[in-house]
Amino acid sequence: MKHNGWADERFGAVADAFGRNFADYGELGAAVTVFVGGRKVVDLWGGIADERTGRPWTQDTISPVFSCAKGVVSICAHLLAQEGRLDLDAPVARYWPEFARGGSARGDSARGDFVQGGFVRGGKEGITTRMVLGHRAGMPVLDRVLTFEEIASWMPVVRAMEEQEPLWEPGTAHEYHGHVFGFLVGEVIRRITGRTPGAFFREVIGDKLGLPTWIGLPDSEAGRLARLVEAAGRPTMPGPESLVMRTVTMNGAFAFPGLDEPHGWNDPALLRAEIPGAGAVSSAGGLAGLYAAAATGVDGSARLLTPNTVTDAVRELTAGASWSGFPDVGARWGTGFLLDSPRFRPMLGGRSFGNDGAGGQFAFGDDEFGVGFGYVANRMIGHGDARANRLIAAVRESLGD
Repeated sequence: MKHNGWADERFGAVADAFGRNFADYGELGAAVTVFVGGRKVVDLWGGIADERTGRPWTQDTISPVFSCAKGVVSICAHLLAQEGRLDLDAPVARYWPEFARGGSARGDSARGDFVQGGFVRGGKEGITTRMVLGHRAGMPVLDRVLTFEEIASWMPVVRAMEEQEPLWEPGTAHEYHGHVFGFLVGEVIRRITGRTPGAFFREVIGDKLGLPTWIGLPDSEAGRLARLVEAAGRPTMPGPESLVMRTVTMNGAFAFPGLDEPHGWNDPALLRAEIPGAGAVSSAGGLAGLYAAAATGVDGSARLLTPNTVTDAVRELTAGASWSGFPDVGARWGTGFLLDSPRFRPMLGGRSFGNDGAGGQFAFGDDEFGVGFGYVANRMIGHGDARANRLIAAVRESLGD
């Protein structure tokens, strides 16, 4: 398929791979942007942004990117840590005292310690921000059932997290923390800065760099949105009472699978809300620019994250089968980021850090290779699908020339 944009001659393999994705994987609309050494070397887009009208994908098209939001929130948290405003290994309660006071342990211990060899729920005073960023805090899903309106107004989620007890001894096991990841780290950011994570990101990073990336989409940007569609053959999801479905739908407040109103991922009301674990909207260039800024700086600017900060972020915290028994698919997690995971999401090496989205979107940075990468698409295939992997392999091949 003919696509638009350009790639430096050295990165022609990325352009070839992007075109083949349309033929081999049924892309509807998509874009990929790559920075190397702070300079844009690939900027490609093509296909259809809205299947209903035939509106084409353009350079400024933006799309929901789901859990790529976790990378945005994590970069903000690491920036605060780098500035000495957040200690990732201090208890969350240092910044948010009500977090540890909420909830009541069950059994014979008021502190949720070990009783007769088994963990009694409680013990939130030991939860650190790093545990949340590594999906190890024991709070992958809310106990409380909240309405969409309550979730969108922020504070009911905060109160629910204060009331909640962890499912396991914090730090000893892992489970993907879905939406709670964003709200919990986001409230720590809010307690430190006085701004919700979406607002903090825009003020400190997004607006300064001119990035078309938001958590909480302004109405003024809605006309640029691509419309998501489900690919045929997506895996059947478990029932609504399962842990995975409770996690991805916030106990049924959001539609998943399901894209349309009310409260699906094409719903403007959902995209306007600040859903920091999975509610980001961005262009490929916005995501690539963010990770390039974090890893190398862009167009001569100082990098956002220092080498020591990246070293801290890419230390493996989490891998293997989860607390609930979800099998090991090969994913490896550092502090807030998916790491180079050859079986699941191969990147460039031990300094790669990123996050993917539920529709196959992906973004990462790498300060060893000097790369910022962003890929977005509106035909939802799934986490870890081959489209982004093929593009990353082409970047790897181009860098090796």
